[in-house]
Amino acid sequence: MKALYRRYRPKTLDEVIGQPQITDILKKSLQNGKLSHSYLFVGPRGCGKTSVARILAHEINHFPYELEDEYLDIIEIDAASNTGVDNIRDLREKAIIAPAKGKYKVYIIDEVHMLSKSAFNALLKTLEEPPEHVIFIMATTDAHKVPITITSRSQVYTFKLADPSTMLEHLKKIAKAEKIDITDEALAIVVKRGGGSFRDSLSLLDQISSISEKQIDAETVNTALGLPHEDAINSLLQSYLSGDLSTIRTQLQNLFDSNIKAESIADSLISEIIRNPNAAHLNLLDNLIEVQRSPYPQVKLLLALSTNVPKNISYEPVVTNVPAVSAPQPTPKAAPKTEKKTPAVEQKIETAIAPSTPTVERAPSGAPNPELWQRILDHAQENAPSIHKYLLDSDYLVDGNLLTIYAKKKFAKTQLDKKKSILSAVLPENMTIEINAETLIKDEAIADIAAIMGGGEEVQIDA
Repeated sequence: MKALYRRYRPKTLDEVIGQPQITDILKKSLQNGKLSHSYLFVGPRGCGKTSVARILAHEINHFPYELEDEYLDIIEIDAASNTGVDNIRDLREKAIIAPAKGKYKVYIIDEVHMLSKSAFNALLKTLEEPPEHVIFIMATTDAHKVPITITSRSQVYTFKLADPSTMLEHLKKIAKAEKIDITDEALAIVVKRGGGSFRDSLSLLDQISSISEKQIDAETVNTALGLPHEDAINSLLQSYLSGDLSTIRTQLQNLFDSNIKAESIADSLISEIIRNPNAAHLNLLDNLIEVQRSPYPQVKLLLALSTNVPKNISYEPVVTNVPAVSAPQPTPKAAPKTEKKTPAVEQKIETAIAPSTPTVERAPSGAPNPELWQRILDHAQENAPSIHKYLLDSDYLVDGNLLTIYAKKKFAKTQLDKKKSILSAVLPENMTIEINAETLIKDEAIADIAAIMGGGEEVQIDA
């Protein structure tokens, strides 16, 4: 059975939802026969760029459109996996050949921003003097990465995410057609989580459609998707405003114990701040965005929410259900007859937190060199595109004549090691490269805040 987002993918421009500013213009262009040799569709993921590209490609040639059909005159290329200049040269050679059945040969290039610089230059030559029977439809989520020389030779259409009311009505119709018993409150959570993306929203609806034979309510959706309750998010924001670290830690621990991930909590906090902006919360946004990129999201989330805590606050350790270890009791001192004897008892209690919290080490020495790193990235994209993506995912530090690349994964390290000589070609004389599979710990403050989250420190508590 097909996924919902594929089953309900539009097949005509009239079926496209939420993009009238684009579909109306394209329909008039088709009616008047005024077609461009190059289109560039820009917008966030899941908003319908590729769907409209396929519909337009079929409409141009008057081909009936079915999701699984294949026409020799409609060629789809994924630029993410065909980034090199050789791929575009091959395209140029085949583009000269006349279409097999239709009037035009239509090339759909998805994620066009992933092409290398040399590939863009090769594509530009074709766009400057295109064969009369060739039309390009390019799609991208990162328009700023597409050279202006390409953009200026294309008709640019900007797609937008669906507004909540449009998406809610769309999901209601699909839920009714699929006989999914779900409340409006639960659908509203799906809409919110989908973020205006049709594909993401339908995927979420598909995911939760079979979790219960009874009516699916808001609580069921939150549990299934691992989302924090709205009350918990509002409570965290209120605790942030008051600088109440103790409450923040307790609330986070409760969420972690409910198997709700730090990234999900950060996403919900960001969404709530954007929906209900508060000047006092704006400074929190930057720190919350970093949670997604951090190798220690739990620690980074606590650090973000602690930025409003007074600097001179004394931190109390969180004591979880760890059995206390009693030390030998000292001999009670003699007390006055008028007082009861209350011997002092010493206990060692080891603080703890969720087992998933990793041990935090200090950041290694070194400093970034953006100019050198960009030179390496450009050189790799041109001469070793197979490892370019691994470099984009990596961190690095320059310490004297040593460049250390932190590849994060063993497989990435292996691939980078194979192309080490190519990377070394752009380094200054006497500089060497070391490639590690570890993750670079960038933030020294993480190591400090980790002590607040736990980590085995023992404290003395007097009875």
